[in-house]
Amino acid sequence: MKQFIFFIGLICSYVMPYKYFQKWHFFKTFFYSGWISNQFKFCGKSPMIYPFRALKGSQFISIGDNVYLGKGITLAAWDKYNDEVYKPQVVIGNGCSIGDDSHITSINGIQIGNNVLTGKKVLITDNSHGEALLKYLDIEPLKRTLYSKGPVIIGDNTWIGEKVSILPGVQIGRGCIIAANSVVTKNIPSFSVAAGMPAIVIKNMNC
Repeated sequence: MKQFIFFIGLICSYVMPYKYFQKWHFFKTFFYSGWISNQFKFCGKSPMIYPFRALKGSQFISIGDNVYLGKGITLAAWDKYNDEVYKPQVVIGNGCSIGDDSHITSINGIQIGNNVLTGKKVLITDNSHGEALLKYLDIEPLKRTLYSKGPVIIGDNTWIGEKVSILPGVQIGRGCIIAANSVVTKNIPSFSVAAGMPAIVIKNMNC
């Protein structure tokens, strides 16, 4: 069966050259964007949204104008988990571009400012499976109560590199650059370059 489908694809490659296939691919993406946009609490003008790996709690998620959401993103706002009730909110500002295979998950609040750019495989989370306390560590992680240290806020015009992790309770100011593979555990002031695990400010344009 696989060989048959492959053969059909090979024949179609002579009928539909790659440049036309790309146009068809974009058509499908715009169609999906229009269809999925109605699922959100708010969705602005001209989004370009590729199919999600997982979408949860879309009624708690707002998306601004001209937003790009890449392939295979997991976007989750958890209002209930293991019988506990939460009040999540995810806001993605105008002109944002979120890279492929990224993971954004909230039980509290995640606010991404305007014109934020991320690389692929970025994690932005305001929660964890339980607190890092001894009394929770002998419980299966999936059965622990979700816990949030606080919301995540990312300022306008910030560039977040590939495979960055932004953890609960963090605020990143405006115009920041977060280097690839960094783990952000503390606040980063505006107009800073930060890198490392955990991330530290290596340059601040205000200084």
